[in-house]
Amino acid sequence: MALVKLQTDNFRNLISAPAFFSPSMNLLYGENGSGKTSYLEAIGYLGLGRSFRVNRHQAVCRHGEDQFVVFGGLDPGVAVDRGEASKPVFELGASSPEPQDFAHRLGISRNIVSKETSLKVDGQAVRSLSTLAKHLPVSVIDPGVFDIVAGSPGKRRQFLDWAVFHVEPSFASAWQQCQRVTSQRNQTLRNGRLDDSLLKVWDSQYSAIAAAVTSARKSTFGLFKDAFDVLLAEVEVPWLSGLKLELYPGWDSARPLEEVLREHRDQELKMGHTLYGPNRADIRLKFQGRPVAETFSRGQQKTLVILMKIAQGVVLSRMGKQVTFLLDDINAELDGEHRAMLAEKLRELKCQVFITSIEQPQPESLWRKTMPDFKVFHVEHGGLTEE
Repeated sequence: MALVKLQTDNFRNLISAPAFFSPSMNLLYGENGSGKTSYLEAIGYLGLGRSFRVNRHQAVCRHGEDQFVVFGGLDPGVAVDRGEASKPVFELGASSPEPQDFAHRLGISRNIVSKETSLKVDGQAVRSLSTLAKHLPVSVIDPGVFDIVAGSPGKRRQFLDWAVFHVEPSFASAWQQCQRVTSQRNQTLRNGRLDDSLLKVWDSQYSAIAAAVTSARKSTFGLFKDAFDVLLAEVEVPWLSGLKLELYPGWDSARPLEEVLREHRDQELKMGHTLYGPNRADIRLKFQGRPVAETFSRGQQKTLVILMKIAQGVVLSRMGKQVTFLLDDINAELDGEHRAMLAEKLRELKCQVFITSIEQPQPESLWRKTMPDFKVFHVEHGGLTEE
């Protein structure tokens, strides 16, 4: 699916007029503070259910207002199985397509006073964010994404779980259940006294759901690793030849998790939280036996993250899913060669892409071989003008 219509209300400084995008490439430019990133942020809400910039919903709601709304109309996008463009469900040049013309309609609103969130798919209220997000796989490449390599294990878990969610339909509910059991187990550990019988109950439940979560992660990681290895052979990056990517499930999986938990009971009681299991999973990146964060330069780390993001797109592409990539201010992070490499690979994957920049875009510098279909928009004072 591809987002071809976006309309917001009280979302940062964006005007409420509808915007119509290409199911392929979209280039947005404008001065700092014009609203470029806010458009990407609004799109991200439909695929992630949250902002990729801030943690609080209140931050995106226009000052003085109690509620913001984001609506999106989806097109079947680009067929990825045979490399053929699918027929749009409506003509992009049309000024006001009827609601039934969309393949899907997504909506999210948040009342910051009552702290209530409303989700809708095709006009029907849904309770689960996963029901909304599954229709629009959104992948963000912004300055913060490069922490996937050098940042905490949580960053890499989040990176992996995004793909697992879109590959394994049962993963979302399993991971939510795992988090609930982990929270209950942590409360028991924080009581400061050993309630062995209660901990045994939580250990049993935790181990069972951990098996399901870990199985889904291992399966998707295998697909990702295969795609990543093929990609390395294509882009000719010789300094990556000694790189190893391994999935650490969160404990020594050669032993049953319940056994590991029993052995480290005193340690967990002292710390007051769960130290082993899926909540501690990580993608371990090593070069010649040492962590990549210690051996790669900042530029090399950026290249690695880009390739990892592209490999995720390959995995979903092979499943017939079109990813919407949000590339925010990549001119400040990547040189011309790396921008061209990223843009070309995303074109080959037939992804939908949104790229922001301060300077007026130069499509010929991004796509040097085959020019894709694209639209250019100037952003000013929260408004979008197609050029």
